Amino acid sequence: MRSEERLNSPSIPNDVEVALERAVAAHRHEHLFAERAANIKQSAVRDVFDISMRPGLVSLAGGNPFLQSLPLDKLGGLAYQLVTEQGLTALQYGGGQGTAELRRQICEVMAEEGITDADPANVVVTVGSQSAQDIACKVFCNPGDVVLCEDPTYVGALNTFESYQVRAEPVPVDDRGLVPEELERRIAELRASGANVKFLYTIPSFNNPSGITLDAGRRQQIVDICREANVLVLEDNPYGLLRFDGHPLLPLRAGNPDDVIYLGSFSKILAPGLRIGWALVPAHLQRRFYLASESVTLCPPTLNQMLVSGYLESHDWRGQIGTYRRLYAERCAAMLDALDEFMPAGTSWTRPDGGFFVWVTMPEHVDTYPLLHAAIDAGVVFIPGAAFTPSDKPSNKLRLAFSAVSTELIREGVRRLAPVLEEAVEKRRQESRS
Repeated sequence: MRSEERLNSPSIPNDVEVALERAVAAHRHEHLFAERAANIKQSAVRDVFDISMRPGLVSLAGGNPFLQSLPLDKLGGLAYQLVTEQGLTALQYGGGQGTAELRRQICEVMAEEGITDADPANVVVTVGSQSAQDIACKVFCNPGDVVLCEDPTYVGALNTFESYQVRAEPVPVDDRGLVPEELERRIAELRASGANVKFLYTIPSFNNPSGITLDAGRRQQIVDICREANVLVLEDNPYGLLRFDGHPLLPLRAGNPDDVIYLGSFSKILAPGLRIGWALVPAHLQRRFYLASESVTLCPPTLNQMLVSGYLESHDWRGQIGTYRRLYAERCAAMLDALDEFMPAGTSWTRPDGGFFVWVTMPEHVDTYPLLHAAIDAGVVFIPGAAFTPSDKPSNKLRLAFSAVSTELIREGVRRLAPVLEEAVEKRRQESRS
């Protein structure tokens, strides 16, 4: 029977036939996958992000910037002007390192935080800072190598490490961020076991997901420990400029040009859809990093780079960041007030001074992952803490995001969530008594 006759045969429905053929094809190609493909998983954040689009749900899940505060008319006019007046450049291939103008402007952006010695020649424009994490693993890590990270840390970085078959080893943190003595201990412990430790991945300012900031007094100490151990520092700093009081802490890269690869992004201070980030790379590492970037993306999108450059040139971007700071400070305060009002006894949470997130801790032995289904039934979405740790163990943590939600909806979302958590706390209390 020919394929078109089989598909139209009354004895086998078309959808069943197609499903069977796909199953056969999948089985036939299974052995072609590289070993690393087994480690490529869909992010738990992405799973919940899709759910959070349902009407009626209050999403405290996604760490999205509040784009409604942007000058959209101005950006639209600028995009139109770029295409109509400079389209032959804006729509063409560009240099693999990024445009010279944008790299110069990126140095101005970093200077707002205290990195005043950056050379545009050492800036590599990337497709978001996620791409820069991928490049760092490609350049520095072999399968089985170790990278150190905070616990908890950014789920996207954990997924990247897994896809390169790299072991992510956590370093303990407290309410002041990475603990220097614990970092020293972990490096010594891993080296003694024969591990090849390549770099420390850290989000020092308003960590995603915890909102914790590395104390100013610890920052140079962390770099010094890594330098002494010949471990690179990969500093991921998308939120640094969003300190509510308008006084960002000095990045780890400030004053440490040879030992820190600094990752920045326009996703949080402009718009994530543009997918423009960057890496400031030590001069002696720049060429290999740049070539690895070029081998993946060929060049960052020229139109998007020119749009960012035009925005930085013609708009009060510092004032826009100030607007974001005030907006997020107000929403963070609303979330903390709601948590104070509604959360059950036995729970605690961080009190960030910037960024997008609050990290909630439940009593020991409460697994927050199963609570997600009950929360969705109650009309609210969060991200379970297990998504943000290299450990496979259950987590009693959860992340709440306040950045893209109005103060009214923040309060309503926390109000809906509280009974779900209270029921879990009470259930755990009864189990401990029995």
